[in-house]
Amino acid sequence: MAATRSTPDRLRQRSRVREGRPFPLGATWDGLGVNFALYSANATRVELCLFDTRGRETERIVLPEHTDEIWHGYLPDVRPGQLYGYRVHGPYAPDAGHRFNPHKLLLDPYAKQIVGELKWAPHLFGYTIGHRDGDLSFDRRDSAAYMPKAAVIDPAHTWGDDRRLHTPWERTVVYEAHVRGLTMRHPQVSEPARGTFAATKNDAVIAHLKAIGATAIELLPIHAFVDDQHLLERGLRNYWGYNSIGFFAPHPRYLASGNIAEFKQMVAHLHRAGIEVLLDVVYNHTAEGNELGPTLSFKGIDNASYYKLAEDRRYYINDTGTGNTFDLTNAGALRLVNDSLRYWADQMHVDGFRFDLATILGREPHGFDRSSGFLDAVGQDPLLAGTKLIAEPWDIGPGGYQVGNFPPGWSEWNDKYRDTMRAYWRGDGGQLPEVARRFTGSADLFDHRGRRPRASVNFVTAHDGFNLRDLVSYADKHNAANGEDNRDGHDHSLSANYGAEGETDDAGINALRARQQRNFLATLLLSQGTPMLLAGDELGHTQQGNNNAYCQDNEIAWLDWDRADSEAGRTLSRFVARLTRLRREHPLLRRTRWFDGQFDETLGFRDITWLAPDGAELTPAQWDDPEARALMVRLDGRAPESGLRALATDVTMLLLFNAASNAVDFVLPDDTAGPWRVLADTADPESSAAIEGGTRLSRCDRSLLLLAAHRD
Repeated sequence: MAATRSTPDRLRQRSRVREGRPFPLGATWDGLGVNFALYSANATRVELCLFDTRGRETERIVLPEHTDEIWHGYLPDVRPGQLYGYRVHGPYAPDAGHRFNPHKLLLDPYAKQIVGELKWAPHLFGYTIGHRDGDLSFDRRDSAAYMPKAAVIDPAHTWGDDRRLHTPWERTVVYEAHVRGLTMRHPQVSEPARGTFAATKNDAVIAHLKAIGATAIELLPIHAFVDDQHLLERGLRNYWGYNSIGFFAPHPRYLASGNIAEFKQMVAHLHRAGIEVLLDVVYNHTAEGNELGPTLSFKGIDNASYYKLAEDRRYYINDTGTGNTFDLTNAGALRLVNDSLRYWADQMHVDGFRFDLATILGREPHGFDRSSGFLDAVGQDPLLAGTKLIAEPWDIGPGGYQVGNFPPGWSEWNDKYRDTMRAYWRGDGGQLPEVARRFTGSADLFDHRGRRPRASVNFVTAHDGFNLRDLVSYADKHNAANGEDNRDGHDHSLSANYGAEGETDDAGINALRARQQRNFLATLLLSQGTPMLLAGDELGHTQQGNNNAYCQDNEIAWLDWDRADSEAGRTLSRFVARLTRLRREHPLLRRTRWFDGQFDETLGFRDITWLAPDGAELTPAQWDDPEARALMVRLDGRAPESGLRALATDVTMLLLFNAASNAVDFVLPDDTAGPWRVLADTADPESSAAIEGGTRLSRCDRSLLLLAAHRD
């Protein structure tokens, strides 16, 4: 069905558009005017629509040139700040995968700034809601009044000497945070700035990150996104932001000033403090949903190019669970994503990216391929290859679980680490072999093609699921506030409440919960690999048992900074700071090479030795004992790190793990030159005692002890 209507008379003006250039894509200000370029392989005409500051359409201009599937034109009298959008003509033929509808104003996929928020209305849909033909019908209502608009920007910015930090992976401690959640309740952030990039660069916020030893802040999605209609109708919002509509523009709600320079200023302030900025990016789907979703940008620009369509091209492949899947096997879509990454790395000085549902990005028609077009394009790009690249290596599509299968240069979220450590400290039996594998960097998953331990991004908690305090306070999820009758969120959280569900006044339960929090944090920060902390875990923040706070833009998800001033909060934060300091000071805790566990006859020792509580090496029967919950691991700091035969100079360390519900006696090795010194003790977080070798040491239930000594 063809569909167009003549341009209103008031918008017919004498065109001053020039030919312009097909590249770069988007709206590019050159100091004299603006070049507009839009990719669409299947469009028949593209109209550029200009708007005044009140959002009123003032002019429509047909882009005069069509070069290699790119529509382009140059306007010499347009300046930064100009609001614009597109109307794209072409066939409305859903059965063939085409959903062009020029009555719908469309966001430029390359928009560097988006002004305003989406106002849900039937006008946003390319079809007429309620029509007997469903999405095969055609809606002629103008959507412009309900759409945010793209804005032309002036990219000039004075960066001074700022540049990406390139912190070595082995020295990296990631802190996963939400722009609003981190700062909405911070007492030293002004009310107008809270929840924005301006707040994230606040001196007090940065000082806290420095104090706990974070070297990188990983921000949940900050690309422009859409609040789902069904959430707004329930008084909720898409808090997490995994619903992108603009891959180049910061979300308007996060700009206190309304100017994207605010993001750049935040980056510069964090860099000055030695903290990298990583972005959680969502390139696997967009906010346009399936065939019944709205027409906001990609769907109306070139649906068949941007989305993976089913055999019946009216419908979408849904490997994301969100209704659509972005098609990176298409050259135009692939170019868009890589241009977006390069923009954030080059123009915005971002240090790296965490890719949501990254398996999708590497899936070719035959399945996941570590040499897919996208993965190869990123790997060969000299700018992107120098950034930190972190994959969430799973999705719900065919062959979706790909932990360990991304190519060299990538690190990956390791959910096997999360589940193993949760099960172990909960007291589940039969965990010792898995604990050993995960504690030493998961070589079984990542030791191939020259990949190093840093490839394993270890975490116990993340934004998705229980936070740390709730992990040890709730046996079950409590998501009623989400309005889905507690059906949403994970049911297999491997959590425990230790005698009472939720908050309690029982001193014994609270003491155990505090110790368990320290156990998880100590295990995480003393393991080989790249540790990731969840914001608020160092404060003891609670989400009241909600393990899926994606829609809770309120005090459920916002960090409670009052806890930072409580005795428990200060104790926990100091303990985290102690652990990160130990990690910085001792290369043995952040090795760049894998342990091999073999006795080196030339050097006369093993780099790692696993011991039973009685001090003898663990036997195969003890490894396989389902009732065993205690062990020791000795790390010899003399092991060479460079691949040469030269000895390292680090001390030898001994870790005592006891996940049993009872005290266990440990016999400390006595082959050291001096006593064992306590570096970290989850049962006594302030301890720094010295203990003689050969001592029989009774360790309380559910506790971890880190000792260090020099060897003879």
